[in-house]
Amino acid sequence: MNKFFGTDGFRGKAGEGLTAEHAFAVGRFLGWYYGAAQSKKCRAVIGKDTRRSSYMLEYALAAGLTASGADAYIMHVTTTPSVAYAARVHNFDCGIVVSASHNGFADNGIKILNGSGEKLNDGTISLVEDYLSGGLKAGGAPVGAPFASGAEVGSVVDFVAGRNGYIAHLISLAPESLAGYKIGLDCANGAAYNIARRVFRALGATVVAIGCNPDGLNINDGCGSTRPARLCALVKARGLDVGFAFDGDGDRCICVDERGAVVDGDGIMYILSRFLQRRGELIGDRIVATVMSNSGLISSLSGLGVVVEVCGVGDRVVYEKMCACGAALGGEQSGHVIIGKVENTGDGIVTALYLMQALAARGGQFSSLLRGLTLYPQACISVEVDDKSRAFSPEVEREKQRALKLIGEGRVLVRPSGTESVVRVMVECPDGNLCRQACRNIARAIKGGGICAE
Repeated sequence: MNKFFGTDGFRGKAGEGLTAEHAFAVGRFLGWYYGAAQSKKCRAVIGKDTRRSSYMLEYALAAGLTASGADAYIMHVTTTPSVAYAARVHNFDCGIVVSASHNGFADNGIKILNGSGEKLNDGTISLVEDYLSGGLKAGGAPVGAPFASGAEVGSVVDFVAGRNGYIAHLISLAPESLAGYKIGLDCANGAAYNIARRVFRALGATVVAIGCNPDGLNINDGCGSTRPARLCALVKARGLDVGFAFDGDGDRCICVDERGAVVDGDGIMYILSRFLQRRGELIGDRIVATVMSNSGLISSLSGLGVVVEVCGVGDRVVYEKMCACGAALGGEQSGHVIIGKVENTGDGIVTALYLMQALAARGGQFSSLLRGLTLYPQACISVEVDDKSRAFSPEVEREKQRALKLIGEGRVLVRPSGTESVVRVMVECPDGNLCRQACRNIARAIKGGGICAE
């Protein structure tokens, strides 16, 4: 198990688990690894979300990169997928995003992408881990890698043009005007706030937006993809056609239909599977979902001749499975959706644009796109813990077995989060009451008998 990097980069409490010194060291390593180690000058592109600590970490990364002789191109506040796009299109050696995604403002993270805009592979992450721990494996950079000096010191370049180019790219993905549609947006007071509104307004939609006043402390605070209640109320109160909620770094999208009902990643993948299938773009009639996805999605798509390949949690895992089986679509219940034709990482705005294409092609109300999807009752609890190994304790395993007997036909999943200090519990079965009861019982076992809030 990695000491620093989880399923979505280096994540920790800003100033404690993740410090400016950590960021400087990551920059130092990447500047050397993609530069001097290959006898060239590294070019890296950096973006950040709106957390107060993101500025501290961004500058520390840039200092580390330039100290190793690399040039750091700064996109400023921008989404993770925009950095992935810039890395791929502008031939950067790597991309770096300072963000803790859907977490609260006190946390932060560092996500690293390769020159193709993909999350780093385990081998490279292992090298970064070794460097942060005080050394490298044989053949790696020495702990005291020399600093660049004189004209060899790297430059910091203002690269806001990269964000503008990404906005133009998003607009180009919509073949038709969205004039006549009334769309609600919740940008989570995060990185999408200065991009999403511009894109949908440029396409002619009437946009009503919330979560667009970041102050460094309010990212994901009662808003965004993990807390869509405000958007639900907005869509109903204003009579909007649909709402889209993004997370702090803009790589997730959760929908709200015209009735104010939430449509999660499973519903989104159902809609997009049918849309791409009708257009002949669902390669092999196959998509990828994770173990967290509702079994009802699998059975509903099976009735349409669509095979669902199941993999572990994490958008990098989803993308790798898509590449392995040739799927054109993959995603997670949480709203990470990858449309292989245009991207290799989750992009909430791209997801929303494709959903609008599906709505325009079908006509009618957004809720009608979900006809034919039957989901099974699910209960989910995230249990805050100091030690995530509690997920594997004998007490929890015994409670899981009792839960399976209680629910009869169904599934039980207990896993430590790769991005937060929590253990996630999911129970799925035909009886919603039994789902909730079994889920609470397991949560209590994780807490050692304490009461856990859903």
